Amino acid sequence: MQRFGQIIRLRPEKYEEYKRLHAAVPEPILNKLREANITNYSIFHRGGLLFAYFEYVGDDFAADMAKVGDDPATHAWWELCDPCQQPFEGDSKGSREGNWWLPMESLFHMD
Repeated sequence: MQRFGQIIRLRPEKYEEYKRLHAAVPEPILNKLREANITNYSIFHRGGLLFAYFEYVGDDFAADMAKVGDDPATHAWWELCDPCQQPFEGDSKGSREGNWWLPMESLFHMD
């Protein structure tokens, strides 16, 4: 199992919308994540930052994430969520490699 932590900025004016969207994530989105071997997924907010944590229990992360990225329902979900987020670098999704949901280095874990 691999643990992942990621951060991105939340546009202040989109806080309520983002919170509402994530209060009722559509089941097809959740099912696609489960199919991609993602478990224990959480998103936290503080001071305009979103922190995501999830665990990957598969054996080919790149392939599983490609399946998520190819899913039409997931694309529709991203169209709703992406305007709420602001990348740390560059000015749009894909403008620079790694600017959307930046990975974080794991420094400590206690079981």
